[in-house]
Amino acid sequence: MRYKLFGHSGLRVSELCLGAMTFGTEWGSGADKIESQRIFEAFVSAGGNFIDTANRYTEGTSERFLGEFIAADRNRYVVASKYSLHDQRDDVNASGNHRKNLMRSVDQSLRRLNTDYLDILWLHMWDFTTPVAEVMRGLDDLVRAGKVHYLGISDTPAWIVAHAITLAQMHGWTTFTGLQVEYSLIQRTPERELLPMAHHFDLCITPWSPLGAGMLTGKHNSVIAPDSRLTAKSPKINEKNRLIAQKVSEIAAQVGATPAQVALSWLRQQHPQIIPIVGARRAEQLIDSMGCLQVSLPAELMQALDQASAIELGFPHDFLRLPGSQDALFGDMKGTILNHRA
Repeated sequence: MRYKLFGHSGLRVSELCLGAMTFGTEWGSGADKIESQRIFEAFVSAGGNFIDTANRYTEGTSERFLGEFIAADRNRYVVASKYSLHDQRDDVNASGNHRKNLMRSVDQSLRRLNTDYLDILWLHMWDFTTPVAEVMRGLDDLVRAGKVHYLGISDTPAWIVAHAITLAQMHGWTTFTGLQVEYSLIQRTPERELLPMAHHFDLCITPWSPLGAGMLTGKHNSVIAPDSRLTAKSPKINEKNRLIAQKVSEIAAQVGATPAQVALSWLRQQHPQIIPIVGARRAEQLIDSMGCLQVSLPAELMQALDQASAIELGFPHDFLRLPGSQDALFGDMKGTILNHRA
């Protein structure tokens, strides 16, 4: 395991992030405490130090288990948790992005994790009810109080993230250093707005569900009936995604890797600031995923995966790439401009 800088900060995090959403069985799946510790130890023994959880995961068990696992050497680990999601269904203020829930939720996470601080706090989902200024000022107060070191934002439109970063910069408040989004070979829509925005602001990108909820592991490669119980279970299980997964499996056989390793390698090779969140229900699954660190896909195989999973970027991106648009913008001079921002 090597280490990367977390966005525009100096924080050093492992090149894979361990997703602790599977720590606990309260949601009907996941790992019990013994298996969760095996998963944690497999990650740490490989050099991993970056671990992602949330106040809501397995009704708080994820944070409690993780708190016990890190207790012997707390400062070694980069612990990230989240706020926004409800943990009391019948309390109107026990969810959302607002200050009251922010302060309450973080205090409870710290108690469950048995720690004085979070290395990274993610805003989990944008609620469309809280003003951006209230969010950014509240987050800055937590950093100044020493309860949080760095900030990230997850599952939020690009224009809101850009607004929040600009507002924080104007006021001298702590700003976001990371962006968490769903991104994989079967979910490439973040390439339209979210990823270019993140690159512009030098944010670390931590994709969740990098294996498409298991679709890219090859376990659903056989033909899928449109009305099958599998398709009812998950909208990701469909014929289009099956063909993408099949291409992943074909390439995995060519390079002597597993499909999961190929899917994660494609993701990692998109940009140096991408750190996939890898989760597992068994330690052996995690060990297999970490094998992606030994896989490097050549350009022609990257291109094959790109083509198999291609999406339309839509307006204005596709329009601006048209030869006529480029001609109208640059005339005969485009080839003379050395554009380092391209």
